[in-house]
Amino acid sequence: MLDEFEIEALLSLDGARFEAAEGYVVEFMARRTEATKERPHGLSYSFVFRPLDGEPYVRFDNANAVERPGGKYVKAPRAYDHWHCRSGDPGRPYAFTTAAQLLEDFWKEVKREMAERKIPNDL
Repeated sequence: MLDEFEIEALLSLDGARFEAAEGYVVEFMARRTEATKERPHGLSYSFVFRPLDGEPYVRFDNANAVERPGGKYVKAPRAYDHWHCRSGDPGRPYAFTTAAQLLEDFWKEVKREMAERKIPNDL
């Protein structure tokens, strides 16, 4: 069961845009949707960290499905919750548990990417 307080906090970020460091932004989209097999939590979201004039370095979203690694004989179901690291990354499944954990995992990847790229930050 999802915590309604966490969901409301997540939804309050819809449309928010923050400067993460000089020349870099974090952008949020979060909306309620009908709960479906693909989005059982009833949320549509996209969180992006990118340079002001460039492609995303980190993106967590559930806009489309990505393939899950499957076995030789069993095809794994497609995952809608997923994340990307760097432009051109086809995405990897993300195990959505709670809205708070989603935000925590996004910020963790943003901080990792900033450190790897030596982007100064106070996050």
